[in-house]
Amino acid sequence: MENEQTKLDTAIFAGGCFWCMVQPFNTLPGIKKVISGYTGGHVENPTYEQVCTGTTGHTEAVEITFDPEVFPYEKLVEIYWQVADPTDATGQFQDRGDQYRPVIYYNSPEQKATAEASKAKLAASGLFDKPIVTQIEPAAPFYPAEEYHQDFYQKNPLRYMMEEAGGRGEYIKKHYKQNY
Repeated sequence: MENEQTKLDTAIFAGGCFWCMVQPFNTLPGIKKVISGYTGGHVENPTYEQVCTGTTGHTEAVEITFDPEVFPYEKLVEIYWQVADPTDATGQFQDRGDQYRPVIYYNSPEQKATAEASKAKLAASGLFDKPIVTQIEPAAPFYPAEEYHQDFYQKNPLRYMMEEAGGRGEYIKKHYKQNY
């Protein structure tokens, strides 16, 4: 009998503050776990404080473990576009700095092709007046963030609502109101 683990895959997305990137994915069918963390930089095992300086090269990101037969990678990328502003290369919403840049990190040639095709489709859609600047980069080591950052929206609902009110919720309603 095939081990269920062999069917699982991972996706890594950076789209601003990782506190706000967990909930949109965490509640979807086929999602096994969503971990907040750091990736894309040159410092091993970085801390939140180090990443916040903007000097580590890391982004705040989420690593999503999912069953592609239940929720395919292509659908995860579609959700990503809805929760991260693909036109802002210098941060996301009220969070500014390199550590908040939007990046899709791919784990395979298939993920790269899917992300690139999805980005091209989004650019051609006319949904945005500005260019799509989200980077598509090979996955680098992913370092889980400190425990207090995990499932932040559940542990600190009021603070989470304040973060969402910093522009992300308005962005979603403006560009994807048909979905909400």
